[in-house]
Amino acid sequence: MTQVKMCGLRRMEDIEAVNRLMPDYIGFVFAPGSRRFISPEEAAALRQALRPGIRVVGVFVDEDAETVARLLADGVIDIAQLHGHEDEAAIARLKALAGKPVIRAFRVRGTEDLRAAEASAADMVLLDAGAGDGKTFDWSLLSSVSRPYFLAGGLTPENAAEAVRRFRPFAVDVSSGIETGGFKDYNKMRAFIRAVREGDSV
Repeated sequence: MTQVKMCGLRRMEDIEAVNRLMPDYIGFVFAPGSRRFISPEEAAALRQALRPGIRVVGVFVDEDAETVARLLADGVIDIAQLHGHEDEAAIARLKALAGKPVIRAFRVRGTEDLRAAEASAADMVLLDAGAGDGKTFDWSLLSSVSRPYFLAGGLTPENAAEAVRRFRPFAVDVSSGIETGGFKDYNKMRAFIRAVREGDSV
């Protein structure tokens, strides 16, 4: 069954919504340039209100490994997701420091990006359109991918069922596709999970 990650949560209302919907993962964005950025202190408070069983992913862009490892060690997050220019050495260093899973995000523009994802030493890979603008990449490229992956970029309640049905990704990752006016929308969040389950059932 395809798992669900809802990313970019930043308000207590968002936590209340996921506590009702129970996705497999949520994401906190620690990249200062993002409009969804939250501080470690805010994330810790939100984590306290989260129901057990939902894993927390911290999203980072070129952050110091020590900073990421501290958030993992403190239990603010369970998994680190790297979205910057981190190379294989940086992944290995973080895994050695933290002993926790690492997701490496890859912007997919062609088959060479998928080859890099296949070869990555990260525990999991995330395949994304990369710009955070709610657009998909060329899904036809996915047929060449053999390792499990998170599918991200442009997913919505309207296309999630098709994505799951066609590609059976390990997980789907959504952020802007479940927002209205830049904030998470409970009805869209619920519709997204329903769409994923619909795709799973075919």
